[in-house]
Formats: sequence, C-alpha cells, structure tokens
Amino acid sequence: MSLFLITVKSRVGANRTALEKGMTIEVAARMQSDLFSNGSIPVRNAFMNKYGVDLMKLGGPGAIWQYFDIKKIG
Repeated sequence: MSLFLITVKSRVGANRTALEKGMTIEVAARMQSDLFSNGSIPVRNAFMNKYGVDLMKLGGPGAIWQYFDIKKIG
C-alpha cells in the first residue's frame, strides 16, 4: 500500500457544493489508478470525513480529477 496526498489545484463548484484551492486529503491505495476506480469510495469518504463535502454533487471524483494534484508520499 502507498499513501497519496491529494490537493485541490483550483476552486470547483456546482450544486451548492465547492472544493477550494488547497484542500488536501491523504488516501491509501496500491497504485494511483486505484484512487479513481470502483466509484472512488476512499477519495469520496476522505473528503466527506474531513470537509463534509460530497463529491458526488460535483459529478464524482472521476469527473473532477483534473482539479486534483496527486503525489505519492509513502
């Protein structure tokens, strides 16, 4: 397992929901491609737990992945 740091690169908003530049989460996955497979549940849960933001209101993590900077940190 590797640890990935996901940071929002620029503001994105829709449906009364917004991600602000600089928001960060940490998610464990085997590979970077696993972060956005199978419904992106770990990424969705991390944003909900830390910020109370439901990514599904923004179209889901797969639809807004271009707004994320992803770095492997562990």
